Amino acid sequence: MRISTRSRYGTRLMIYLAEKYDKGNVLLKDVAKKECISEKYLSQIVIPLRMVGLISGSRGANGGYTLTRPPSDITIKEIVEALEGDLYLIDCTMDEKTCDRSNVCASKEIWTDLSLKIIEFLNNINLEDLVKVKQKKEMESIEYVI
Repeated sequence: MRISTRSRYGTRLMIYLAEKYDKGNVLLKDVAKKECISEKYLSQIVIPLRMVGLISGSRGANGGYTLTRPPSDITIKEIVEALEGDLYLIDCTMDEKTCDRSNVCASKEIWTDLSLKIIEFLNNINLEDLVKVKQKKEMESIEYVI
């Protein structure tokens, strides 16, 4: 299992928006420059994030993107689900009808348990947590240079 670039970049976008929360709209070109991500790619990432209501966008002179809720209320699970789809590792963990062997499969429990642990883990981390981690890393980076 691998998390796609879409989720990695989407999470970076959301952390950036969390840093700017309550400071007005953020332009994608500013995110692209700061995070070293293609603006065109970011424009594709914002679509599903808007569709699930994690961000809102507006046009015009003061246009851009912003979070729809406080950073402490947005989990990484929500972001990854918006960009990847459901987080269950195999289909039969969600729907037994997808596999004829689902009711006798010994390994199904492993994949179900692992899926639930991943979901729980990502659900316990919010954007505010990651903003704090980023700020700490930036401070450590500055201290290292000095």
